[in-house]
Amino acid sequence: MIISSCSKTDYDKKAEIFIKNIERKVKPIEKKASLSYWKAATTGKNNFYSEYEGYTKKLADIYSNKDNFKTLKEIRERGKITEPEIKRELDILYLNFLKNQIPKSLRDEIIILETRIEREFSKYRPKVDGKEITINKIYEILKKSNNSEERKKYWLASKEVGEIVIGDFLKLVKMRNKAARDLGFKNYYIMALETSEQTEEDILAIFDEVDNKTKDIYKKLKAEIDLKLSKKFNISPDEIMPWHYDDPYFQEGLSIFEQNTDYLFKGKDIIKIADNFYKSIGIDLKDIIKRSDFYEKKGKNPHAFEIMIGRDGDVRVLMNIKDNSQWMETALHEFGHAAYSKYINKNLPYFLKEEAHIFVTEAIAMLFGRLSKNPKWLKKALELSDKQIKELTPLMIKNFLASQLIFSRWAQVMMRFERELYYNPDQDLNTLWWKLKGKYQLMKKPENRNKPDFAAKIHIVTDPVYYHNYLLGEILASQLNNYIITHIYKKTGTLIVPYYGKKEIGKFLIDKIFKYGARYRWDKLIQLSTEEELTPHYYTDMFFLLN
Repeated sequence: MIISSCSKTDYDKKAEIFIKNIERKVKPIEKKASLSYWKAATTGKNNFYSEYEGYTKKLADIYSNKDNFKTLKEIRERGKITEPEIKRELDILYLNFLKNQIPKSLRDEIIILETRIEREFSKYRPKVDGKEITINKIYEILKKSNNSEERKKYWLASKEVGEIVIGDFLKLVKMRNKAARDLGFKNYYIMALETSEQTEEDILAIFDEVDNKTKDIYKKLKAEIDLKLSKKFNISPDEIMPWHYDDPYFQEGLSIFEQNTDYLFKGKDIIKIADNFYKSIGIDLKDIIKRSDFYEKKGKNPHAFEIMIGRDGDVRVLMNIKDNSQWMETALHEFGHAAYSKYINKNLPYFLKEEAHIFVTEAIAMLFGRLSKNPKWLKKALELSDKQIKELTPLMIKNFLASQLIFSRWAQVMMRFERELYYNPDQDLNTLWWKLKGKYQLMKKPENRNKPDFAAKIHIVTDPVYYHNYLLGEILASQLNNYIITHIYKKTGTLIVPYYGKKEIGKFLIDKIFKYGARYRWDKLIQLSTEEELTPHYYTDMFFLLN
């Protein structure tokens, strides 16, 4: 396409025509790709994974078109576009095209490997004593068992998939790096950040600030946790090993202070509880629930996620629900993602009908997921008595704060490991993994352990350079929570309000965040919605309550 000299209005029109031509190609394939992925995840059938792989390649082919990329660059560089939505669509398209400007053969190899590894994770079931078990079973044992040897068996089983995928994964890392270098980036880590409108400097600055403000408090908390565990397992604190904690990575603090709240949800309908809550704040999940898949079955992806099938309102959630506190949190979390997707303004241009950023939708999901540990929310959601809430509150608040602090240290490990991985994939990654876990989590490496435990963490393998967004999400969730408390509840000096039944919360999120989709860059959207820039201090300040 040749851009000739013309008025600004004509430039807008020509740009819009260009965007519409791309949309006509992308829209049907994007929808088929997401539907194939949904079918693959819910059934585990290879033909759906093959379909998904094929559609993913077709999308990459569209975004790799060099002539269209050249035109796109011309349009943007001339600076003649006056319509904000057209400008924003061009920015989003530019980033999608940029990361696909690599040779087709390399691009296809990457997609094939990514799909193969995704299939392995989806279908793999760990084994203990030769018997196949579920991920839910591993979490159950690590939460309840007092037998150190049993716990160790299940912890080791949780890592087995890493040994299966490690060969393909390391090949994939090097392919991703090659693709990034071909595009002029230092490595894939840098490229992934910049093509998602983030920078390495900004991420490191935020993580360093959180690290500096949490390391001393965490050290005290970890000592307290280890002392409690040493009494529980009748061993010295020095003998505490990774399998003595509540989950395989020590990424959260579920019941470390001897308060297991699973009994609150025993026999309860988790989906109904979540649905009733969202309804109470003016968010309707009925259509989403109807299309979703909630319970374990053979071949099904054992994890949880939300997905949009195309961009026309078909939103779905996959979970493997059990009647416990962990799945209550997961249900609230995933439906938070789903609510965001559902309430994006359907009249927005096609390429703006997505979330402002990965970490913004994570913030919404986390804001709601946290409610499962909020005693004031539980009182309303489960109709608990004042006496029950009085008994639950002190430890529940401590558990929530401890869980968040523990997660913040785990996120440090994930971000810094991925960064080092893509800077130097040939180093001793097993040693790096345990070095970082030692530094940021104060975790002890099992004696003679030299296995690719990092490759068992699905996010590192299948969602590269993503995990740092979870910590950014927690930071933004705290900022949003502060806004809700101070502007909607008109309160100060508290972290916790019920949320339940407060329709102003749903209205605020829909009107100030959801409906805008990707119309604004994430930083501008946060400024508009919370009246200040993204800041970690609402997140880090709450940990001082643990002292």
